[in-house]
Amino acid sequence: MTPLPGLPTGATDPCVHCGFCLPTCASYRALGTEMDSPRGRIHALKAIEAGEQQLDAITASHFDSCLGCFACVTACPSGVRYDALLEATRPKLNAPELRSPTQRAFRRLLFALLPYPQRLRAALAPLRGYAGSGLQQLARRSGLTGLLGPQLHALEALLPPLAPESFNNPLPIVVRAHGERRARVGLVLGCVQAVFDPAVNIATVEVLSRNGVEVVIPPQQGCCGAVTHHQGEEAQTCELAQALVASFQAAVGPGRPAGPEPLDAVLVAASGCGHTLKLYGQILSDGAAFAGLVRDVQEFLEELGLSPAFSASLRPLRHPDGSPATAERPLVVAYHDACHMLHGQGIASQPRLLLQRIPHLQLKEPLEAGLCCGSAGIYNLVQPEEAKLLGRLKADDLAATEAAVIASANIGCSLQLRRHLREGQHPQPVAHPMQLLACSASVSHG
Repeated sequence: MTPLPGLPTGATDPCVHCGFCLPTCASYRALGTEMDSPRGRIHALKAIEAGEQQLDAITASHFDSCLGCFACVTACPSGVRYDALLEATRPKLNAPELRSPTQRAFRRLLFALLPYPQRLRAALAPLRGYAGSGLQQLARRSGLTGLLGPQLHALEALLPPLAPESFNNPLPIVVRAHGERRARVGLVLGCVQAVFDPAVNIATVEVLSRNGVEVVIPPQQGCCGAVTHHQGEEAQTCELAQALVASFQAAVGPGRPAGPEPLDAVLVAASGCGHTLKLYGQILSDGAAFAGLVRDVQEFLEELGLSPAFSASLRPLRHPDGSPATAERPLVVAYHDACHMLHGQGIASQPRLLLQRIPHLQLKEPLEAGLCCGSAGIYNLVQPEEAKLLGRLKADDLAATEAAVIASANIGCSLQLRRHLREGQHPQPVAHPMQLLACSASVSHG
C-alpha cells in the first residue's frame, strides 16, 4: 500500500459534501457509486491525509474511474479545486502495485506511441488500406473486432479513414497572410490530430491566413504532453513540453527558418492540447512565457475579429441533400462543448459566435452540454466500458437536437462522437468549427 503525500495544503477543506457535483460527474453517471464521484474521492483523500486510509489498488481504481473533465469544478459552490487535487493524485496512481501488469503494459504502449507522430504513422502504415474500407465495416458488423479484447477493440473502433496527409504533412514552415498582415502566430499541430484528422489543421491554417494572420509551423514539433499530463506521467510530460518549446525556438528567431520576428500568439485547434499548453508555467520551470502566448484558435479569432474580406466571402453551407441553407431552411448545427475547453479553459461563447457568422447556420444546444463524452484523453481506451456508456449518452443527446452536423473542437471528442454516432445509426457528421468556416469561405477541407 502507498501513502499519498504532496496534496495541496488544505485543498480538501472547502468541500462540505453538499453533492452539487454529483449530477455533473460523468463517472458517477456511468457507475452510480459514491466512491466514483468527486465527493467520494475527496472523502478518501481526507482519510488518507488523516492517516486513516492508504492508497491501495481498490482506492486507486476509484481515481482511475475519474475522467478529469472538471465539470465538478464548474459546479462546486464552495470553490473546491478538484482539478488541483486530481493533478496531485494522479502521479501516485502510477505506482506499480496499484495496477495489474496488463494495465501497466497497455499504458506503456499508448505512451510510447500516441505522443510521437512518426511512431504513430509507422504503426498505422500497415492499416492504410483497412481504415475506412469495406473490410473495416465488415469486420465491425460481424463482431470480429470484438475478439481483440476490450481495449484493442476500443482502439480499433476509433480508427478513422487515413488521408494521405496523415502520413505526409503538407504544411510549410510559414504560411503568409492574405492581404495586410494583422498578426503572426505559431501553430501547434497536435500529435493525434495531425495523424487522425489532418484536415482540421489544414482548414485552420487557411482560415487564419485568409484573415490576415501569418502562421508559423515548426516542422520538428511533436506532442505538447497533454496525453501524458492527463495521466500523471510527470517526467515524460516535461520532456515532451521541453521538446515542443525547443521546436518553436528553433523555428523562430534571428537566422531561423521562420525569421526573426516574434510571435503574437501560439495557437492550437485541439482543446485538450490547449489546456495543457496553458499550464506550461506549472509544468516547466521556465515555461510561463510560452504559456502566456497560448490561445485556442477560436479564442484568438474571436478576439482578433474576422477580417472584412473573409466575412464577405462566407456563404451558406449545404444540407446533406446538397441544397444550400437558406433563411427559411437553415443548416442546423449542434455544438459539442469539449470538457477541457468548457471547464478547463472557460471557453464557451467564442466557438458559437464564430459559427454564427456563417449565413443561415442555426445552432442547437444539447440538453446535457456539460456532460463528458467519455473520450478524456486515453480514458476511452483504458476504461472502455464506462467510456462506451458515456459516448452513447452523448451521441444520443446530440442526435436528439435533429442537427444536420455536429461541431467539435477537440480531436479526442470528435473520434469518440463519430464512433458512437455511427454505432447508434445517427447520420450526423462531425466537423471542427474551423472546417465549417473554411467550407463556408469556399475552402474545401472536409
